[in-house]
Amino acid sequence: MRITVCELPHEQAALQAAWAGLCEHTARHASELVLLPECAFVPALWELDAFDCRRWECALQLSEAWLGRLHELGAEYVVGTRPIDVGGRPFNQGYIWSPASAVVPLRRKYFLPDEPGSWEERWFDPGDPAFPAFRAGALSFGLNICTELWALETYAAYAEGKVQVVLSPRATSAATRARWLSVGVVGAIRSGAYSVSSNRVDQTGTYGGASWVISPEGEVLATTTPASPFATIDVDLAAWEEMRAGHPRYVFTRERVARTRSMRRSGISHIKATAT
Repeated sequence: MRITVCELPHEQAALQAAWAGLCEHTARHASELVLLPECAFVPALWELDAFDCRRWECALQLSEAWLGRLHELGAEYVVGTRPIDVGGRPFNQGYIWSPASAVVPLRRKYFLPDEPGSWEERWFDPGDPAFPAFRAGALSFGLNICTELWALETYAAYAEGKVQVVLSPRATSAATRARWLSVGVVGAIRSGAYSVSSNRVDQTGTYGGASWVISPEGEVLATTTPASPFATIDVDLAAWEEMRAGHPRYVFTRERVARTRSMRRSGISHIKATAT
């Protein structure tokens, strides 16, 4: 599957220009799946330490308007997150868009930071603690939203469930770029899946771009830069099974543990029978 990652600003004038460039890129590369940054299209509400109803409502309207333009990318699937009100509660919700189904909700962000510049706990309610597998056609994917890249316990389940790609919309700074890339590498190796992430960007470095595609073997296949803010990679799903089969992933599978226990018990039984 041909997957595109991007770095996008949220300031509307800059976003309009970047969007035009992204649409041109996805058309030229015949992108099948496009991953957008975390809460693309709206201002970074979480930079303020107090919830503001007016700003929240404006963000909801702005996000909804931009979601109506996803078809301009010409892709079969678009994945991202959005601010949304569900039953009077605010969430950061993942979604997948396709021409046939429009916007379909995925899981909602569960692990929310609460620190200067990232007051997400004050803007969103915790979402879904489960990290299931989703599908985009033939592709099986997980969704770890920004901070949730550090939820290392989720990768074992992805490996067990044979998830092929872990998608991670982000809003992370330029100063922490190396740190985030390192957890992307760990996540790819541990889950046996491609780690795919798109990040917000701005001129101040508050959001640092550097979106990526990392192979299940931990090889960084592509990253974005200010000069090249979009990158497209053919993810070889046919070769994925072979790539994920190596150490250390196979060590941790339940099937292997059960088989090892069974073999050990059989060996002990054989020793006891021989002894008698």
